[in-house]
Amino acid sequence: MTWDKGIVAMTPPQLPAVVEPARLTAALRRSGVLDAGAVREVKVLHQRDTVVSHIIRLGLRYVGESAGAPQSLILKTAHSDFAKTLANGGRHEVAFYTQLAPTAPAGLVPRCFDGHFDEESETSHLLLEDLTDSHEIATQWPLPPSRDQAMAIVTTLARWHAAWWDHPGLGETVGTWASEEDSATHMETFAGHYDRFADLLGDRLSEERRIFYRRLINQSARLSQRYHLRRHASITHGDAHIWNFLLPRAGVADTVRIFDFDLWNINVPTNDLAYMMAMQWYPERRQTLERALLNRYYETLIAHGVSGYTRGALDQDYRWSVLWHITTPVWQWSINIPPVIWWNNLERVMLAVEDLGCEEFLG
Repeated sequence: MTWDKGIVAMTPPQLPAVVEPARLTAALRRSGVLDAGAVREVKVLHQRDTVVSHIIRLGLRYVGESAGAPQSLILKTAHSDFAKTLANGGRHEVAFYTQLAPTAPAGLVPRCFDGHFDEESETSHLLLEDLTDSHEIATQWPLPPSRDQAMAIVTTLARWHAAWWDHPGLGETVGTWASEEDSATHMETFAGHYDRFADLLGDRLSEERRIFYRRLINQSARLSQRYHLRRHASITHGDAHIWNFLLPRAGVADTVRIFDFDLWNINVPTNDLAYMMAMQWYPERRQTLERALLNRYYETLIAHGVSGYTRGALDQDYRWSVLWHITTPVWQWSINIPPVIWWNNLERVMLAVEDLGCEEFLG
């Protein structure tokens, strides 16, 4: 998960053994990008912290033939403050890049050259394609994107969802479906977090909102039936804000890439759209772009082979997803994500719920 893309002061982490020249040479050979040559030197070019990760740009020098081998790589490791709390995210992301990404359509995600999760220490690392020179994120957090940027991002998200839409491998060879019992347990956990969250906020969480949360909790089994239909589902990103997309720089002819997949899962695809727009954007920006982006998303799904899914069903699913996302700020608070993130998310999603009439789902 990566909510804040800003650079902050950091103490250089201990580099894992995988960046030793011999280990990098072996990893690049396994990836098929290095033949006779070998890595001679590894240099840290740049490093930064996100909220939950260390990102380090590594420069490589070779000895011998190295045509086609990368001159730089991105090393991603867990932030020490969250390594244990979010260990499953590291495990999950390594599984994504090493098992799922190689079977995905080309040009949607950065290439992974090596990934490993250590069960004993609960640490992980990823060595990813460095797109620094060719790509950039749309804006500095928390600024929303321009219309053109948003269109490009949503088009790419739709292509990703279409690639896995009702795929026969869902729940078999790709990901896991939650059972109805799993969903009930999940909501029991949420209810406990919510009670503590509400106690913390006191009168900063209105009685109206408290009632709304209780109605959602009480009706969660019925509301979860959309998910348990196991139809019109796909692999979702789970943290699809715009700063997890890399757009080609001006003059570069390339595709938008999606990154940070520690929360990928099988789910209703509109969860990603609602998280991007209803959770992250204030009403004026969301209202300006929302319909056009939903139209573009739907057109892209149809163009990439999705059938039997109506435009009206997309609207219904989107509003359903917006309603469910009132739980997200509580989950974020429960893992110590800073208030500057979850508090603003809470206010924005509640405004979207009201604006879109999502209370209708509660009966």
